[in-house]
This record gives sequence, structure tokens and C-alpha cells, in this order.
Amino acid sequence: MSDLLARHRAVLPSWLALYYDAPIEIVSGKGVRVTDADGTTYLDFFAGILTNMLGYDVAEVREAVERQLASGVVHTSTLYLLRGQVELAEKIARLSNIPDAKVFFTNSGTEANETALLLATRARGSDQVLAMRNGYHGRSYGTVAVTGNASWKNSALSPLNVHYLHGTDRRAPAFARLSDEEYVEACVADLRDVLATATAPDVACLIAEPVQGVGGFTMPPPGLFAAYKEVLDEYGILFVSDEVQTGWGRTGAAFWGIAEHGVTPDAMTFAKGLGNGFAIGGVVARGDLMDRLTANGVSTFGGNPIATAAANAVIDYVLDHDLQANAARLGALVLEGLRPLAGLPSVADVRGKGLMFAIDMADPGTGRPAPELAAAVLEATRRRGLLIGKGGLHGNVLRIAPPLTVGEGDAREARDILVDAVTEVDTAAR
Repeated sequence: MSDLLARHRAVLPSWLALYYDAPIEIVSGKGVRVTDADGTTYLDFFAGILTNMLGYDVAEVREAVERQLASGVVHTSTLYLLRGQVELAEKIARLSNIPDAKVFFTNSGTEANETALLLATRARGSDQVLAMRNGYHGRSYGTVAVTGNASWKNSALSPLNVHYLHGTDRRAPAFARLSDEEYVEACVADLRDVLATATAPDVACLIAEPVQGVGGFTMPPPGLFAAYKEVLDEYGILFVSDEVQTGWGRTGAAFWGIAEHGVTPDAMTFAKGLGNGFAIGGVVARGDLMDRLTANGVSTFGGNPIATAAANAVIDYVLDHDLQANAARLGALVLEGLRPLAGLPSVADVRGKGLMFAIDMADPGTGRPAPELAAAVLEATRRRGLLIGKGGLHGNVLRIAPPLTVGEGDAREARDILVDAVTEVDTAAR
């Protein structure tokens, strides 16, 4: 493994992060478990950053891809009719609840968000965009511009004029003493102030994640986005929901994360879990909004025959097995077991929604974010046979998001490992 690590460092960028003091190579998987090159098997509760949504070696997905491969057609481009792409677009348009919806396919969430920003700025004739503090929308030039987390911004240059809103900083000193209702009122007042003082007319859109992924599974209180949407509608400002991590029922209470807020956006972006590892993303938007682009357009690889074969099988599997209900049921079971950790000196918060959980690690003496303790828990869970992730504005948040197919036994096992690992690290940190 040390040889492969040396080769990795020699030819790949230094900023391409690897987990663990001794990085692992995953060579096989079945269900919700993976095995590394040394033969060690793990419960995978980060799922390729929420991408292996059905887990590993799913017969329905594998067989759909094999049938497409057997046809000999791996690629034709969007210059020709693609039956699988049309069928997938029909499913997503129907599931979106967006009126007269149309779908454009891309290869990733970053590219999907770029497309949504293009649609909004073209429709409104403006480069002004509202985004959320601590939000993350991708690694490209335009998506970095609307990312509200300095750890993921490599350039101050921007093709957009961006203004950031409050919404997930409920624990900040300015808001910590407010109730949820008072916090929502303060955020809405700030939005109105931004529109009155910092922007010119014709702001293009607000882009927001219903649950912030890279931001550490932080989320606004109920009602915030509905209150924002009322103001946006007054000004004709479009609303784009970034569902790259929250789509397909992962939050448990709804098929799309934004639906829990009682809001139908003008556009939604998606990627990650849709292909269960095959590269596919896209935008679903109102037909009139999607059709506003007047220049030529094509997506060479987006929505290709292989990726759409996989994605069609994934959506069918999610719906046929009611994985949204599984996320709601097992999410509650895991979160109930994790909540007592909030009483430990080195744990600042425990939260979750569906099969998305987060644990904020803090210095037990000062209460400040402790990324080193999060890293220590990552190592402790790996030693116990569990893979999880981390993130957050300060890198101190443990992120846990298993495949939606996880069963009760595996959920309980992972929960218990997490409790043991966090408790161990907490004890050592005091």
C-alpha cells in the first residue's frame, strides 16, 4: 500500500485529500460492506460521499448496465435520440412536482449547478446570485463563486456577483439566544436588507442546499426557505434547490429535501446517488426556464446510454423498495442512539435527518471546533470496521450517510461503533 500511496503523491495533486494516516484502497464490495486491499472488511457509512446510494453489487443495476454494454452502444451523444435518457427524464420530471418540467443531464453535481446558474442568469439577465453561508456547490469556477466556505474557495475571482444569506448559523453569537421563529424572522429581515442595500434590481436566483453537505449536514429551521421564497417571489427571483446530496428520499420525510419546507423550486439539481457510482447529474426545471437558452447546446457524455441505464434501474429500485421509508425508520433509530453523545465534553452537537447524521467535535476545555478530534474519531471507527466522513466549516464535523438499503442490524452495529469511538476519543481528550 505504501508503494501505491507514493505513486499517488507523485502524479496526483497535493490538494487531493486522502482519509486516514494509512490510506486504504477499496477493492471489492457487497451490500453495505467493502473490503480493502489488505483483506479488511468495513461497514461503509459514507458510501463514496453519498454516491453508492444502493450499496455495492446490486443485481438490478449491474444487469441493466450489462444489457446496455451487450448492445455494443456505450456512447452516441445527445445529437441522437436516446431512449434511456428520455425514459429517465420522464421519471425525474414526474417526481419533481415542478410544473411542465424538463430535464438536462450532466456528468456531476458541479456541472449541474453550473447549468442551473446559467439558466437563472440568462432568464433574469443578471449576474447577481444569492447563496447561503457555509454552502457548497462544486469545484468549478462558477460553483466556487457561490460556495460559502473559505476552505473550498481557491480564487477570489468570480463570474458572478454573489451575496450570502444566513440560514444555518443558528448557533452564531448573534442568533444563539433566539428561538427558531425569531431566527427565521431575523434571516428574512436580513434578506430584505441585502436586496435593499447590496443588490441592483433583477437578482437572478437563490441557490441553496436543503441540508448542507460539505458544510457538515447543517440545516435551516423549518419554515426558513418558505419564508425566503415569499420574498423571492415578490422580486421575481428564481429559487434553485441543490439536491445533489438530499435527493431520492435520503432525508426520509420527502423525496426531495426542499419538499420538507413546503416549497416547489424553479429548478433542482441532482447527481451523486442517482447512478449508484456511474457518473450522472442534471437539472430539472420549469420548461419555460429550461427553454430560455437560445445558443446551441449539447452534452457529449451527460445522460449517456450506460449512465442512464444505471440511473433508470436505481430510481426503479428506490421506488419499488420504498427506500425513503427505510431512511426515515432507520434514521430515527440511529439518531436516537447517537443523541446521548451530545452530553460529552468534546461533542458540541448531534443532529440528523433521515440517513444523514452529523456529530460536531469540540475542544472539551474551550468549546472551539476541534478538527483533530474529528480526525481521531475517523481513525477509531476505521479500526473498528466502520468508514465515515468528515467536513463542516472548520473540518470538525463527522458525517455519516450509509446507503439507503442499509438494514436494521447494520444500522445498530454502526451506531454502536460510533458511540464507542466518540467516547474513546472524548475520554482521551479530557
